Amino acid sequence: MEIAELEQHNIHANGINIHYVAKGNGPVVLMCHGFPESWYSWRHQIDALSKAGYRAVAMSMRGYGGTDAPADVNAYGIIDLIGDVVAVANDISSDSLVVMGHDWGAPVAWYSALVRPDLFKAVACLSVPWIPPVGGLPEEIDLNFLMRQAAGPDRDYYRLFFQEPRIAEADLEADIYRTMLGFLYTISGEAVASGDLAKGWDGYFPLGEAFTEQLIIPQTFPQWLTEEDLQFYVKEITRTGFRGGVNWYRNLNKLPAALSPWVGETIKQPSFYMGGSTDLIAGNTSSNISAMKDSLADLRYIEILEGAGHWLQQERPEEVNKALLDFINSLN
Repeated sequence: MEIAELEQHNIHANGINIHYVAKGNGPVVLMCHGFPESWYSWRHQIDALSKAGYRAVAMSMRGYGGTDAPADVNAYGIIDLIGDVVAVANDISSDSLVVMGHDWGAPVAWYSALVRPDLFKAVACLSVPWIPPVGGLPEEIDLNFLMRQAAGPDRDYYRLFFQEPRIAEADLEADIYRTMLGFLYTISGEAVASGDLAKGWDGYFPLGEAFTEQLIIPQTFPQWLTEEDLQFYVKEITRTGFRGGVNWYRNLNKLPAALSPWVGETIKQPSFYMGGSTDLIAGNTSSNISAMKDSLADLRYIEILEGAGHWLQQERPEEVNKALLDFINSLN
């Protein structure tokens, strides 16, 4: 994919500047990336969708790339993130869109489809299954508390490590090239296939250690990642820093209350899910997948790709694109 071939769009909405790229004409597929990535993570899907007669739109999410990164930690709640997706959807001015997400972009896509079924006729997500809104937790028990309980007295967890302002940023930004290469490799399928990990990394590590100490730096690049790809990510993060991205994690405790108006509701539109068999980091568990099957009203496609890791649309683009196009074509 040549970046020069892409349309570059900037809109002002929700008090910030929002950037997105687009290519092609036809029904719209709106893509939301995760941590710590970029619209660029959808490069293979942008090409495949546009060639198949769709308008592929990939956002720079709040805190990333050409989209603003507000200083206020509270500006990264789930309703703010959904609001950005809706703003781009309205700017596109399509009657109905398919919304798609990966990693953190997956819950944003899931919940966008939940709260705005009038805008999004279908939803497709990778690596993070649908989890229905559960409402507010007791004041003394929040999501951070539950994560600490699961970690136990001797372990940390990456989402907990990201909570402390400045600590996570300093660790991640000490060597951005190393951080990005290590993170992209460590939770990919190739880290398991090469024998560097016996199974996928689950995000837990010894208490007192830094997140980046857990990263495995490969001797050679994985097959799905080039030096050019890595340099794009490094350039983007060098400009913005990691603060906007980790601020998403610092709003986890507010998720239940923010989504409480939709407790008991589910997504009724057609839905799609794919995960990787070695991906243990973002809720891609058999129990969550089983619950998702029971909860979603019209789950039309689900597949776990054997040997694949977390970066599904980059690690296995041909399989993702084929399944995605089959799903979207069936809607039309």
